[in-house]
This record gives sequence, C-alpha cells and structure tokens, in this order.
Amino acid sequence: MIDLYYWTTPNGHKITIFLEEADLPYTIHPINISKGEQFEPEFLKIAPNNRIPAIVDNDAEIGEPISVFESGAILQYLAEKTGKFLPTSLPNRVEVLEWLNWQMGGLGPMLGQNHHFAIYAPEKIPYAIERYVKETARLYGVLNQQLADRDYIAGDYSIADMACYPWITGYEGQGQDLNDFEHLKRWFERVQARSAVQAAYKLAETIK
Repeated sequence: MIDLYYWTTPNGHKITIFLEEADLPYTIHPINISKGEQFEPEFLKIAPNNRIPAIVDNDAEIGEPISVFESGAILQYLAEKTGKFLPTSLPNRVEVLEWLNWQMGGLGPMLGQNHHFAIYAPEKIPYAIERYVKETARLYGVLNQQLADRDYIAGDYSIADMACYPWITGYEGQGQDLNDFEHLKRWFERVQARSAVQAAYKLAETIK
C-alpha cells in the first residue's frame, strides 16, 4: 500500500495519475497547504522541503517502508517499482528522464511563477506578468515541437506525460491559447481522454 500525502495541485495530480494508471493501491492523506499543514512536524519527517506530494511505500522491496519526496523522484521511484511507464532500453529511458527533468526544472517552476504573479500576487506587476507569460509560451512551443511527430512526449506514454499534463491544464490562467500550439493541443486532448487521468481528477474533487 502506498500512503500518498497530497493536495490538489499539479504536482499532486502527477502522482494520482500514475497510481491510477498503474492500478496501485493507495491511501490519500490530504495536506491542506492553504492551512499550512505542510509545515507540521510529522509531514516534515517525510518531506523536509515542506512541499507536497510525498509518499510512503509500505511494501518496499527492502522490507521496511520507504518515503520519497519531490514529485519527479516519486514518479521515477514508482515507475521503477512497477516496471511501468519508464523504458528499460537506455536511449528511450534517457529521453523520458530528460523530459521529466525538463518539467521539474522549467515547465513547473516557470508556470508556477506565472500563476503567482498573474493570480495570487497582492500587487500586479506588469513586468513580472509579461515575463512569465512569455516564458510559458516559449515552453509551450518547445513541447509543441517535440510532439510534432509523435503521440506522446517520448514516443510511448510515460511518466514524462504524467509530469507535464497537469501543468498544462491551467493554460487559460497562464495566458495561453492551445489553438496556437497544434501538436500540444492534440497531445493534451489525448492525455485528457485517458480513463486513469479522468479518475485522478475526479478524485481531486472529493478532497476538501
């Protein structure tokens, strides 16, 4: 059984998508970040960076529970545990991990800043908003080009797609129009139609 410490953010959705896709049993422990629950000592033992998500795998191969924090690390851990959504052949594996790290180092942080300055910042700073909207468009363009000749980011459906998709769902709030990114839009709709993705987002609606 996987214990998932979760809130309804893009990074949280990555993990529920994987767990639903892999049909792994899991229990959700909501961490309400608006109430500061991510700073509770018990959570910090699992996630010292005070960010969701985090997991505890109670069925780890070493015979005792393993905790993992950081969404990219969790996806890679779960993929290696199950043998799913991460190729074993070196060239294909490297490509998936490249795009997973691209999301972790670029797409997520830049779109997060976009959200912050456009939606949450108490003072609207035009320079900051413009900067991050433009950087979001650039990153969308990179992903759009990657998808020009394939159905999924690294060829077959993988943890790279699970990592990127939840960040694209907020495209309207990010000042983007998917019609400007033909291949990205096609991929987005394909991932959105997957039953496990729909189950993960339906589950999110029940978390209060």
